[in-house]
Amino acid sequence: MPTFTLPDGKHLSFPQPVSGREVALAIGPGLAKKAIAVKLDGSDIRDLDRPLTADAKLSIITATNDNPDALHVLRHSSAHVLAEAVCALWPQTRLAYGPAIEDGFFYDMAIVDAAGEPKALTDTDFAAIEAKMRDIVKADRPFVRTDYACDAGLARTAGDKYKHDNAERAIAKGAQSISFYSTGQPGTGAWEDLCAGPHVPSTGVLGAFKVMSVAGAYWHGDQASDQLTRIYGTCFADDKGLKAHLTRIEEAKRRDHRKLGREMDLFHIDEENPGQVFWHPKGWAIYRSLEDYIRAKIGARGYVEVKTPSIMPKSLWERSGHWAKYQENMFITESEKRHFALKPMNCPGHIEIFKQGLKSYRELPLRLAEFGACTRNEVSGALHGIMRVRGFVQDDAHIFCTEAQIPGEVAAFCALLKEVYRDFGFGDDRVIVKFSTRPALRVGDDATWDRAEAALADACKQAGLGYAIAPGEGAFYGPKLEFTLVDALGRHWQCGTIQVDYQMPSAERLNATYVAEDGQKRHPVMLHRAILGSLERFVGILIEHFAGKFPLWLAPEQIRVLPITDENRAYADKVGAELQSVGLRASVDATADKLGAKIRTARNDRVTYFAVVGNQEMADGTVSLQNQAGEKLGSLDVDDLITRLLEEIGEKRLPTAAAALPDPRP
Repeated sequence: MPTFTLPDGKHLSFPQPVSGREVALAIGPGLAKKAIAVKLDGSDIRDLDRPLTADAKLSIITATNDNPDALHVLRHSSAHVLAEAVCALWPQTRLAYGPAIEDGFFYDMAIVDAAGEPKALTDTDFAAIEAKMRDIVKADRPFVRTDYACDAGLARTAGDKYKHDNAERAIAKGAQSISFYSTGQPGTGAWEDLCAGPHVPSTGVLGAFKVMSVAGAYWHGDQASDQLTRIYGTCFADDKGLKAHLTRIEEAKRRDHRKLGREMDLFHIDEENPGQVFWHPKGWAIYRSLEDYIRAKIGARGYVEVKTPSIMPKSLWERSGHWAKYQENMFITESEKRHFALKPMNCPGHIEIFKQGLKSYRELPLRLAEFGACTRNEVSGALHGIMRVRGFVQDDAHIFCTEAQIPGEVAAFCALLKEVYRDFGFGDDRVIVKFSTRPALRVGDDATWDRAEAALADACKQAGLGYAIAPGEGAFYGPKLEFTLVDALGRHWQCGTIQVDYQMPSAERLNATYVAEDGQKRHPVMLHRAILGSLERFVGILIEHFAGKFPLWLAPEQIRVLPITDENRAYADKVGAELQSVGLRASVDATADKLGAKIRTARNDRVTYFAVVGNQEMADGTVSLQNQAGEKLGSLDVDDLITRLLEEIGEKRLPTAAAALPDPRP
């Protein structure tokens, strides 16, 4: 007799196994009508008609745009309908894999035309695909799940390379049966696909969808395997949600850091040197402002800065565990019959510094920081502007401490991280925290992992930090907290992290030790932490978050002096020189353009302030100040202007629009 605990704490008991639909009906007919799936024990999402046999915490999922679980079910179901539509249009198509993803779904497939040749799908085919999907939705056919014993399930995939491989992989992972979903009753000619689910009750639920794009993909991401076509789409609970999403996409295109980077002359990436950033003067001004800001913050909190080599020997990477676990992402070279690697991360180098000289417990915690230049062999298809590169710098640090010091160090780091994020316009309501636990591919025994995870959980408790669990997403050497920023468009960017590592300093790895109070040598705990993460990526995030209109303290060009005529040029140069003398990033527009054109150019260049100077300003020793939004801020003496700007920089004031952004999270 299963008993279900509802979100409000009430209990519902049944004399026999029931379906989620029956539970919803018992709660209320209105809820049953809206229900699309059920969620058991906080993680197990199931179709409404699957039998529920055991006690569980249960919640009913309805089709809403603010529920990630609902969107997951809607999008997974839409991927199924997309696949059916493509197979209806090109019947020889072979299906590979079609999951829901953060903003929609995709399906990888080998599309074959009527002549038996591979079809190169383009966006001109989207209308036909969407039309066929609408036919399937209009038919409102039920999604029906059928489970088969593993042998029978494998037999049903015979001759289908991709589905057979998927079924074998599911069995290898411990599946006790193989499930298929049909749109319509099995045995009636209904279209069927190998799938684990869950799906909505029927296709008619899926009204607000759109095919978005097409790309190439490889079977299981293996470049040596079959090349497939990946069709991306999205789905929402209603047209309002879909329209809002499409509007965000258009705004994201307008804010694209690659586009704004060109327009603002911030950086470029050479096609012959993919993943490596060439910073132009204005872009480097932003970059250095970030670096100087972080350096001041950590210097005031007891961090000491170090610098480690960019190339280190294979032997070090073998002992650290990276050679076995991370080698495919490393650039490897050879010299004098020895192998070396460009460092993909800074941690082994910091341990080597810690190991120089005898350390005492009195010196702990020791906080070593580095703006460490790292290089990772990212596949070219994954590169994206300055967001995903091969060469980047991390605001990296490693804290060597005792086990008892973990809670205090984690709490102090979390406080610092939140303070930094607030200065960039990401208040506490725009920071999401995940606790990532042990992955399948890891070093160290389970007992050590138990201690590491317990220590991090205790630290979060002492810091008063709420989080969501991310099972299996920890680093290969330890659990971690991940801090994700929610930007102006509601997009999520994982930036900061702190990771608890008992492995790398151990005797089995790099053997870092200190002398404890009892005189015995012990291994420190190593906390890996970063606030911004990759500086390159963080600049890209800020470009898009602020749409290029940076806070004054970060702006690559803080103020531009605009002489009205050539007669005012000498005075404009004098004002510009005074502004530059106090460290302001100032310039003078020396073009022959009229004032209106100069203002338009300055606004297009995202200059924060414009100081207009004409005959009256020359006579009075003043400037007429305007801001990026076009507001006229009055006449100011140059000294008063300098005071005003320096105060705004010192206070890290945010643009009004950024400071007032609504919380975009559900």
